[in-house]
Amino acid sequence: MNDFAIIPALDLKGSAVVHASGGARAEYRPIETPLGAADDPIAVARALLAVTGSAVLYIADLDAIEGVGNHFDVCRDLSSALPGSELWIDAGFTNVTDCAFWLPLGATLVIGTESLSFASFAEDWRELRASFGESLVLSLDYGAEGQRGPSTLFAEPAHWPERIIAMSLDRVGTGTGPDVERLRGVVEQAGSRSVYVSGGMRNIGDLEAAAEAGAGGALIATALHRGAVTQKEIAAFERRRRSRSD
Repeated sequence: MNDFAIIPALDLKGSAVVHASGGARAEYRPIETPLGAADDPIAVARALLAVTGSAVLYIADLDAIEGVGNHFDVCRDLSSALPGSELWIDAGFTNVTDCAFWLPLGATLVIGTESLSFASFAEDWRELRASFGESLVLSLDYGAEGQRGPSTLFAEPAHWPERIIAMSLDRVGTGTGPDVERLRGVVEQAGSRSVYVSGGMRNIGDLEAAAEAGAGGALIATALHRGAVTQKEIAAFERRRRSRSD
């Protein structure tokens, strides 16, 4: 049985950690959490990594995604403060030039389909793949209306790198549960690639369901802040998975 990665997510807006909910970014507010102050992303990140035991931290730079600035300096500080962690950063990357600005951080760059231009995505994506190869993560973004981004990228797995996120933006932070049916479809398309699910995780049962659907991992935030998924539960979940593989 393959490992299942539980990856904590950190959403940044206006220099603070915010509670992402339902994809309505204009309404996101600084988070209230026992894991740290909203204006101290490093403290919150350390707590999230401690709870999950994850080697990876996913960061959504919501200002960059919305085109109203960026959190490069904050991400640089996070990178320095968390030297043993791999940062996955989505900062609304659209092309090689966008990515080049962030390369000094040594982070894994996440390309969200919602950020790609319908008009130029074919050329942009080809250049991104040529420049960064399998080091990229592709986030297949979905809203309540369905796919967000060029339909070709959703329909043709030949374009996909080795790591894929099935991102249900309308479920993020809502506690409505993951879209397991959609996840199964992406896993089937992905073949041997690793698929990570994001959006709506409520409890350990949802993580179990995602693993059973073939996911290689899940992004999670709200359930950690609310204590709905605890360090002890994660340890027990991982023990169960190890015992099944013996």
